[in-house]
Amino acid sequence: MSSSRDVGRPLIAFAILAVMSCSALAQKGEWVAISDNVIAQLKADGKKIGYPGLTAGVTVDPSTGDIYMVVCDQGLWKSTDAGKTFARVDGGKIGGRCETGYALDFDPAGKRLACFMIYGPCASTTDAGATWVPGKTNHLDFGAVDWEGTGEQILATRHESGGVLCMSTDGGRSWQDLGRPGPDKKIVKEDREFKALGMFDAKALVASRGTGIVRSADAGRTWTKVADATPVAAVMVVRKGVGYWATDRGVMTSKDRGETWSEAWPIKAVFGPYFGGKDGHVVVVGKEGFSESLDGGATWKVVAPLPAGFNTNRVGANYAWDSVHDVFYASSMGKPTFRFER
Repeated sequence: MSSSRDVGRPLIAFAILAVMSCSALAQKGEWVAISDNVIAQLKADGKKIGYPGLTAGVTVDPSTGDIYMVVCDQGLWKSTDAGKTFARVDGGKIGGRCETGYALDFDPAGKRLACFMIYGPCASTTDAGATWVPGKTNHLDFGAVDWEGTGEQILATRHESGGVLCMSTDGGRSWQDLGRPGPDKKIVKEDREFKALGMFDAKALVASRGTGIVRSADAGRTWTKVADATPVAAVMVVRKGVGYWATDRGVMTSKDRGETWSEAWPIKAVFGPYFGGKDGHVVVVGKEGFSESLDGGATWKVVAPLPAGFNTNRVGANYAWDSVHDVFYASSMGKPTFRFER
């Protein structure tokens, strides 16, 4: 014979499950902070989080969906369970913060990641964070790697340098500034003021000084204008040999290593494109939020808004898409890192 206490237990258990289910459902279709536990633990351990506080950078391994998150002055943290738990994985090789989007550059094939940090060390990994190669130069805004080539050629722009480009041909172990040094050993003004960049390999480089696209076929010694469209994305994305660049005229593409450009997708974007596992599945981020195409860019639909307080300015926000599990992520200097599941 059951007591009134025994009868009540299933009801209590059901109520707890119902609350848990409602909470889980409530997380779908809205942005949820996933960095709070990491921040709380660091503070409990007496660790100082750097300026401007909280997180500043997020990216996703395209092959697994694992998340990598930057905590200001406290390195790179990895989650293999959609942001439920994180562990620091950089071994102290990464510091500072990501001030701009495209500061974290993941190989589209997965595992390899280059981190371009300001006010702290830069580094790269070829094995999903198990080991790291420290960069011999730091204080970089953003960069690109020839992931479809050697994976050793890197092009980046120096922070607060007046737009100086620098390049490494050995995976970040050594660097050279591109341009002619003047009497003060600084790169002359005519060779600076770069605001966006991309690379097909160490010789075929593309860039923008804020008006149009220029190309170099000699590793940055000389530049020739090749398009009137002006990039709004800081870095060109390369997929299967094709260059994709979000510009003021939509997403432009080049199939000849940057020599010519054509308007491919009439979508106003600032970040991306991010490619899914299926052909034709692609995502970009613009002022309206995350937009998705299932037909190779022919048509688009907004599938997630930007988190409250986020924008698409050059400085601040980082965005990412986990195409394996179809989850969106966002981080910005001084804010938590957020997750959005449809």
